[in-house]
Formats: sequence, structure tokens, C-alpha cells
Amino acid sequence: MIGIIDYGMGNLFSVSQALKRLEVPYFISEDKEELMKADRLILPGVGAFKDAMDRLNETGLSEMIIEFVQTGKPLLGICLGMQLLFEESEEHGLTKGLGLLPGRVVHFPGVTQEGITYKVPHMGWNKLLFKQDSPILDSIEEDFVYFVHSYYVVTDDPTVIIAESNYDVQVPAVVGRGNVFGMQFHPEKSGKTGVKLLTNFTQFSGEKVVAS
Repeated sequence: MIGIIDYGMGNLFSVSQALKRLEVPYFISEDKEELMKADRLILPGVGAFKDAMDRLNETGLSEMIIEFVQTGKPLLGICLGMQLLFEESEEHGLTKGLGLLPGRVVHFPGVTQEGITYKVPHMGWNKLLFKQDSPILDSIEEDFVYFVHSYYVVTDDPTVIIAESNYDVQVPAVVGRGNVFGMQFHPEKSGKTGVKLLTNFTQFSGEKVVAS
């Protein structure tokens, strides 16, 4: 059973509909005890990093997420939910994240090194470029997925980048370590590739990782 974390800032409908199409049992909840009983958790998210962390901290869900990960059960962050897995974000002032993965969330420059401006937010289909093997990429080829974001992750640890995409800068698109995974794009809106990525997550057995 997959628990979808409801903290008031998630794309709950689209994620739940994707799981329904996969015929994977799920529930949506903000109750910490109920969520801890799930086999896997999904942390969705749309909006601002600071607002999201404020809500997670106020409700005690941030502590629950870290405790859940320490049990070895799998966690998936989607879009803003992926960014929340990292140490901090510069969005609306420096804000501490969940610290499950090393890195900082920063704003797209909006201008290339050659001085050419480009559109922010990054919206549309971009190709995944695989960086390393991972069970989350099982039976998947490099293909296009759907992004909507103005911020992206920078990290000094390349081992957490499973796949990236180019949008002026190299954008970590699929990240992970142990039983913690994140997708910057929306797998539920990314056609067959997104469906397969979600399927792989639902079938991942788990591997213990401790929050840094």
C-alpha cells in the first residue's frame, strides 16, 4: 500500500489517478501514524519550497518522513517534493530542507553564458540522459518527460544523480540514494516513460539509508 502525503501543497489528484491506472493500492493522508504504516510513501508538491517546509515542520510530517526513510521503506519525491529531499533551497530566502540527499535548490539563471535569455520556468518535454544504473530505470530507455519548474538542484555528489536533462544547465531529473528517490519532472504526466518509472518505484523492495 502506497501512502501519498497530503500537506496541502501536492498534486494529489494526478498522482493518485496514475496509481489507480496502475492498479496499485494507495491512500492519501496527513496522519503521521497512518502514513508510517504504508509500504512506500510519495511526497508530491507544487508551489514554493519555504511554504512547503513550513507546513511539513508545523505538522510534524518532516520528522515522520525522516523516520519512515530510516525504516528502509522507499520514498519518492515528485517535482517540489523532490527538491524538499535536499539540504536547502534559496527560494524566498535560504530554507533548510529534509536533508535526505546532499545539495541545494537554486533558480535557473535565465540567461546563458553567451548572454542569451531563455524562458523560466522550464516548461515542456525534455529528454532524460542516464548517468548511472538504478532499479528505478529498469527496462526504460532515454526518452522525453514533462517538466514544470523554476528551480533546480545543484549537488557536489554525482552519485545521487541517476538521470539528468539539459536546459541551459544540467538539471538533475531523477535522483536517489538507497531507498530515497526523486523526480524533478511529473512522471504521472510523462506518458509511457513516466508510467514505467512509477511502476519501478512501486516494485522497489527498499534499501536502508540514514538521513545526513
